[in-house]
Amino acid sequence: MTEQATRPPADNPTPPPHWEADIVAADGGTVHLRPICPEDADALTGLMDRSSDQTRYYRFFGPMKRLSQKDLHRFTHVDHVDRVAFVVLLGDQIVGVGRFDRYPDTDDAEVAFLVEDAHQGRGLGSVLLEHLAAAARERGIKRFVAEVLSQNSKMVRVFQDAGYKSERSYEDGVVHLTFPIDQTEDALAVSYEREQRSESRSIARLLTPSSVAVVGASNDVGKVGNAVLTDLLAYGFDGPIYPVNPGARHVRGVPAYADIESIPGDVDLAVLAVPAEEVAAVVEACRRKRVRGLVVISGGFGETGPDGRDAERRLVAAARASGMRVVGPNCLGIVNTDPAVRLNASLAPQIPGRGRVGFFAQSGALGIALLERAHSRKIGLSTFVSAGNRADVSGNDLLQYWATDPATEVVLLYLESFGNPRKFARLARIVGRTKPVVAVKSGRHVGITPGLAGTSVAVPEESVAALFASAGVIRVDTVAQLLDVGSLLAHQPLPAGSRVAVVGNSTAMGQLVADAVLEEGLELAHEAPVDIGVSGSPEAFRAALQDAVDDDEVDAVVAVFLPPLMAGSKEYGPSLREVAVGSAKPIVATFLSTEGIPPELAVPDEHGMPGRGSVPSFATPERAVIALAKVAEYARWRRRPVGELPELPDVDEEAGRAIVRAALGDSPAGRDLTDDELITLLAAYGVPLLGTQTVSDADGAVRAAKEIGYPVVLKSTAPWLRHRADLGGVRLDLIDDDAVRTAFTAIPSGDPVIVQEMAAPGVATVVEVVDDPSFGALVSFGVGGVATDLLGDRAYRTLPLTDLDAAELVRAPRAWPLLNGYRGSEPVDVAALEDLLLRVARLADDLPEVLRLRLEPVIVGPAKPWHGGRSLVVAGGTCTVGPPTARVDPGPRRMRSPV
Repeated sequence: MTEQATRPPADNPTPPPHWEADIVAADGGTVHLRPICPEDADALTGLMDRSSDQTRYYRFFGPMKRLSQKDLHRFTHVDHVDRVAFVVLLGDQIVGVGRFDRYPDTDDAEVAFLVEDAHQGRGLGSVLLEHLAAAARERGIKRFVAEVLSQNSKMVRVFQDAGYKSERSYEDGVVHLTFPIDQTEDALAVSYEREQRSESRSIARLLTPSSVAVVGASNDVGKVGNAVLTDLLAYGFDGPIYPVNPGARHVRGVPAYADIESIPGDVDLAVLAVPAEEVAAVVEACRRKRVRGLVVISGGFGETGPDGRDAERRLVAAARASGMRVVGPNCLGIVNTDPAVRLNASLAPQIPGRGRVGFFAQSGALGIALLERAHSRKIGLSTFVSAGNRADVSGNDLLQYWATDPATEVVLLYLESFGNPRKFARLARIVGRTKPVVAVKSGRHVGITPGLAGTSVAVPEESVAALFASAGVIRVDTVAQLLDVGSLLAHQPLPAGSRVAVVGNSTAMGQLVADAVLEEGLELAHEAPVDIGVSGSPEAFRAALQDAVDDDEVDAVVAVFLPPLMAGSKEYGPSLREVAVGSAKPIVATFLSTEGIPPELAVPDEHGMPGRGSVPSFATPERAVIALAKVAEYARWRRRPVGELPELPDVDEEAGRAIVRAALGDSPAGRDLTDDELITLLAAYGVPLLGTQTVSDADGAVRAAKEIGYPVVLKSTAPWLRHRADLGGVRLDLIDDDAVRTAFTAIPSGDPVIVQEMAAPGVATVVEVVDDPSFGALVSFGVGGVATDLLGDRAYRTLPLTDLDAAELVRAPRAWPLLNGYRGSEPVDVAALEDLLLRVARLADDLPEVLRLRLEPVIVGPAKPWHGGRSLVVAGGTCTVGPPTARVDPGPRRMRSPV
């Protein structure tokens, strides 16, 4: 670093806590990143000693063997403002360091790195650059400057590939790079892509180990260590298995070792089945052994209370600092059915065959039941992970892995909570575009379980629904539905539409199916089900099915076959299967009331499991139709274009920001905006409120009414009366001074009163933005009125809102027909409502300090000129601002905190 860039450190500087993070490196291992401190002098010297002459030459532009005491002091004493440095640690060793030094009195800073040779190629330079850039933005720095020797091509690529637009120049063998460090879409996309590769590889390291140690293996059949080792051996793991038990020479006939460090070979994966109080010592031994991953079956951690959560945090911190990911604790384990791996590091003795479904479950006990049911229904799995307390590895990590795993085509999730809901929504939306994600989320009416309290956030039910809807996640209500939908997706194609043909041999059952089809929002392709009769032959059954499949007016087929009163009923199965094999349309069946895929309906794949074209059978026709309806809705979401974010060139973001900044300037903790402030804020985003004044006496009300122009409305500002015409809080259509005086006197409560322009008749609606601290803002829409409030008839979507999202949001409430010409009324201007939603969403996205915004009533009329040339007016609103919560810069890559 040049002398020009240095600056004396401040006294006793303290860096922000969020500058410290665990990171997944490019190879899937983990490291720890934190600001440098004076105590790092010896470790920094060690880094220099372990680095090659070339690495030191590239960093310091000369043959520097060791740092002088002066340089060492300067590098380890920084002010965390103009001079910032981060170190990357693996265990106690510093394996990389990066720093920036601001040029005096500028917005520019020089940046430089040094990464130990043994750890080059792990993406640590890119991670350091991301975190340094984030810290620099916080300190008001706008550009980085880097001087790199031209032969140091790796470092040049680190800067060029970061997503920033750099300017390059050459002089005397040195590449001079200058680039702005704003978090652009390109830079964010690069960060997300690197995050996906790294986290995917970290899960691959767990699921594809070359060797496994079972710590706590036992010959006692009643112990967990015996069950884990038994399952590993029985499933035929393709690699060495090392039982660890200090009191046994052999466990289940396999030579045992006193501790993990006594094992002669490398250990990729350690499965821990020891008491909770022994886990910390085992993790330390695994660190010395350079184990790559841990599956902690042991309980006694977060699920036991605060002390257990603290032990859990220490467990994860120690493992990550040593390069290891952790599944668990208190988990069932992991499974990989790949014939080249055959890993069953779990407590589940019954493993489904090889298939195309990836399965994640938080619950260990339920995980066993889920695997047993999947096995009985012939649903093949690619991989399975039970995360238990989910202290480290979570469903998000598995989504990253399955996103690019060629063996996984369908993702099933059993979720009890969210660790990072915003990330889940982003990942699920990406994965869902190519692979369906099906989720059952428990805990709708109860809180988070104790074992997950330390690593979870509470998400309201409406937020969960909006998150799933926006991300294209197929939400199911029960575990049975999870497997129903998963089986259908794994074996049948997606429907091109919602038109369903019903073919069967029972009129009564056909009618039940038809009712279910309409009940689930699907369409009947024909007026009546096709009934071949109880005595219909297999040939007739096949012909009817083929006709339905060949019909251009049919998108899916439900086949209902009940056993006729004669022998040979199973001869009908091959007819159904043969039609399904050649069909591009999905076929579901209620075949002999069986559940799963009976042999007659299976098309075996290379592993002997039911493959593509196999027909799933359901015990009842209603379950078959429910599964088909959910798949059809997903197919519609996937066909839908992604949508576009409108430009809205008339928006004045800076004017809106000024209002929020001023409000927080006098009330840093947050407050409600005044009516005048809200009017100005909304006007900046092209959302006009009706002419409004707040008064405190009858004379003031009359003066305000004359200024606004008759007719006017009077509204109480008391929260319990503000929109309650039935309680006298709202007085409409006041046409003169006397009417205003009378109305003012009649309004109860004595609070100030709003005088407002009277809107033309129309449909009252409500638009709201609510900040969810866990993952950001929700935009909601509904038709106004006591009845719709009582029924909770509101639709929700997450930010950002595209034009297609806005169109769906307007049409989502059950009261939508009231806007679309119900009983002969004139349809309202839906386009104006969509435009309003887009503007409100843009406001919420631009200004994360807006914690709550409610526009009520929003009155919308016909598309023709209606109220002063407008078809939509906003007659009232409230807004609360405060310190931003989740809707902030997502920041550089980091693992979820083990707290």
